[in-house]
Amino acid sequence: MSASSRTSPPWSESAPRRGRLKVYLGYAAGVGKTYQMLFDGREAAARGTDLVIGYFEPHDRPDTIALAQGLEAVPRRPIEHRGRRFEEFDPDGVLHRHPAVCLVDELAHTNVPGAERPKRWQDVLVLLDAGIDVWTTVNIQHLESLNDRVRELTGVHVRETVPDWLVKQSSEVILVDVTPEALLNRLRRGVVYSLEMVPRALEGFFKESNLVVMREIAMREAAHEVDLRRAALEGPRGDADPDRSAFRAPDQSSRPGERILIQITADPITAALIRRGRKIADYLQGECLAAYVSMEPSLHALPEQERGSVQRHLEFARNLQIETRILEGRDPALALVEFARRNMVSQIYIARGGEGGWKRLLGRNRVERLVRLAPDLRVTVVGRRPTEPPT
Repeated sequence: MSASSRTSPPWSESAPRRGRLKVYLGYAAGVGKTYQMLFDGREAAARGTDLVIGYFEPHDRPDTIALAQGLEAVPRRPIEHRGRRFEEFDPDGVLHRHPAVCLVDELAHTNVPGAERPKRWQDVLVLLDAGIDVWTTVNIQHLESLNDRVRELTGVHVRETVPDWLVKQSSEVILVDVTPEALLNRLRRGVVYSLEMVPRALEGFFKESNLVVMREIAMREAAHEVDLRRAALEGPRGDADPDRSAFRAPDQSSRPGERILIQITADPITAALIRRGRKIADYLQGECLAAYVSMEPSLHALPEQERGSVQRHLEFARNLQIETRILEGRDPALALVEFARRNMVSQIYIARGGEGGWKRLLGRNRVERLVRLAPDLRVTVVGRRPTEPPT
């Protein structure tokens, strides 16, 4: 399943070409993402495309290893960490070689300390900025906005994530799919992991119920991405411009006017609130803002722990390409509503805190006051799940 995208920066005749990103998307390890990427890479190389393997993880799978044979590979970069030697992806080596296409497996990977950048997806951005096309693989549970949803449905906390905006800027998304039954059969035969790891995998993420849920989420996300790209490709008359599709922004007149405002606080639930607001804004093809209300012009007057939490949430929102603001005011509800009206916000997302006693009562009054102040706006109050700790 694939589609073209126009979510990259506006196209310009004088602007240097930016590399295009192709994403092979799956719902679990072993569905065949790396295999499909290498298979497509072999076909492209046979057609004369200047293509190299930047990094791929063989996982001792003979069929996958065989596909990589004969394709040029850029040597990995050795890194010493805590007395051990690791081999990481070397983006500088790829830049020096400067192929037309580079294959980079496992986009969500965290680099070993000592690498220039902490995340592999940040290495990929460097290649794209240099005009190199990148083909990469990622599982649906690694998308940042789905992190809480995956933990809620499967009980598995995925620690390595990729920002949604990066996938949305891709020129092509290919869903690599097998049935859960076929995947479990691969797992039990030792094709996915070594046989000694199979029992643990079956007790964890690879429960059939988890695989069914994750497959459904992956199929929905892929279908949604296709819809977004199709809408972006179609102009007012439904015509497409394939030559400029990767660099030209969608016609703004065709986009709905939804604008979502997220209230930033120090409460840990704010991270889930940010993910949800970003996700809804994406589905509505709208815009997303986030604001923290402070009694002082800056955050320096806050207690150190609270200031750190607020700064982390603001940075997290920025990483999801959400515009952030710090508002000054002694009445958070009033400040939020006034900001919302000035910026034509249609929905406000706030969190119901986990405090007890008088703080809980005051928190409820804050929510009720916000609703009274904004009768024409949709106010969504997100509560903490029963299994989620308050701190």
